[in-house]
Formats: sequence, structure tokens, C-alpha cells
Amino acid sequence: MGLSWQQGPLSTTRLGRFLVPDPLPERMLFAERLRRRMRVRYAGEWIADSENVVLLHEPGRYPVAYFPRTAVRDDALLPTGRTTRHQDLGETSWFTVRAGDRQAERAAWQLTALPDHASELEGRVAFAWRAMDAFYEEDERILGHAADAYHRIDIRGTSRTLEVRSEGRVVARSEHPVVLYESGFAPRWYVPRADVDETALNPAEGQTFCPYKGLADYYDIGGSRKAAWSYRDAYPEVARVGGLVSFEPDKVEVLLDGERLVLEPGQQVVPHGVDRGLDAAEVRGA
Repeated sequence: MGLSWQQGPLSTTRLGRFLVPDPLPERMLFAERLRRRMRVRYAGEWIADSENVVLLHEPGRYPVAYFPRTAVRDDALLPTGRTTRHQDLGETSWFTVRAGDRQAERAAWQLTALPDHASELEGRVAFAWRAMDAFYEEDERILGHAADAYHRIDIRGTSRTLEVRSEGRVVARSEHPVVLYESGFAPRWYVPRADVDETALNPAEGQTFCPYKGLADYYDIGGSRKAAWSYRDAYPEVARVGGLVSFEPDKVEVLLDGERLVLEPGQQVVPHGVDRGLDAAEVRGA
């Protein structure tokens, strides 16, 4: 997902490789100015507001926004006395975040013994995403994690034939599917509902959330659980796949121009990072 997640170029499981003569370090971190105004809201109050946010990309984690300490309300951070050590960036000091009549323990941190090569993060504070009420870019709420400028989605129409079968039954057949290309993931093929035998789709419990596409509903097909999904209310940026159905090629037969698709690197999504989950309730409550 973007620069350092899934199979992006800074991920430890990257799909490609850097064409350099000497091996690169196993872990590479990347920091840059976000160049967007970002704000943090907690207990109904704005506690951080800056146009000088630095985004840290770290292998296997979502991007993390670091605010200048001067852009954080003075009374919002209470030192806890607790310190930990980041494996690359040194000592980390933790804060309780307080506003109004609420407080969140260990909800913010600052890297306090940075190596010289990481000076961009000096004097900056980051907030635990789920501990805060909301993060905003300008006046629009950002869900899931800080937006990754290197995450891209392209959707293309095609005249190729896509057919889906399950236990000998044709579940879908389309001569005008669309393919969704997403950074760090293998292509996903979507079929218009008019080309799907919807009697074969049995709604499954549970939804998942993508910060770039929205909430996904799932369907069981025969004995295959969650073999298909659909973004019924896809975000405007990916409206072309809104309501269309995509199928898991390892759970049902998916044939493109007669050739069966198989799982390939990047096809199986890692659902969340080690730092936090992506909870569909976060979207429903927005």
C-alpha cells in the first residue's frame, strides 16, 4: 500500500528491486513534508494544526504524521515518564493526551534521541490514530491512516472476456469488465452486476474498510466463504467500481480470455499493519 506497505519499494517484501551494485539496508525509512494542512481533533477540540507536517514511511507500517511540537496545544500533552526505544530512531518519550474532561494514556510520542541522519523529525510529535477522535486535511476527515501520496489507483475498461465459475456453475460472464490497478497490489477484476448471476451470491457477515475505496461487502459462493466482494458505496475517486463485483481467484474459478487466473505476489492483501487495524466501525461512525 503506497511507498512502504504491502509490496511497495520500501517494504521488506517489495516486489521489485533497486538496480544498484551493492545491497541496500534491509530496512529503509523515508520522511518528507506532507505539504497539506493537517489537524487533530480530540474531545471536541482541535489540539494540533499545522501545514508543516512530516510524514514518516516505515517498512510494514502505515504512514505516520509528525507535527511540530509548537503546532500542538501546550496543555494537550502530559509527559508520562515512560520511554521506549525505536529500533532505527532511538529513544521515544510518551505522552498522555488531554482535552476537556477526557484523557488518553500513551496516545502521543516524540523521538528524543534521533540520529543525525533523521533530523527532519527533531522536535516533532505523533499521535496514535485510534486514540484520537479524528484527523483532518483542511476540513475533510481522513479515515484509516495518514494519506500516502504514493498510493495510486487506476481503473481501466477492457473488452476481454471474464468468466467466473463455481462448482461447475457459471456465476458471472462479462465482455466488458474493468480492472483496478492499485499500488502494491496485483490487478483486481470487477464485473458489472448485470453480468453476474446474483442468485449465486450469498451475503456474508462483516465488512472491511479500505481508506482509498470505502467499505466492502462480501459474499459466499457455494461452499466458498467470502469468495466475492463489492464496494456498493465506493468513494467518488473510484466510483467506476461502485456496485461492481470482484472475485477471489483462489476460491472460485476466474478465467480471463479462457485462461484461469491464479494468486500472484500482491494478490493476497495483508489486512492491517502491526501498529493498528482498519476498523469498518470507524467509517460507519464518521
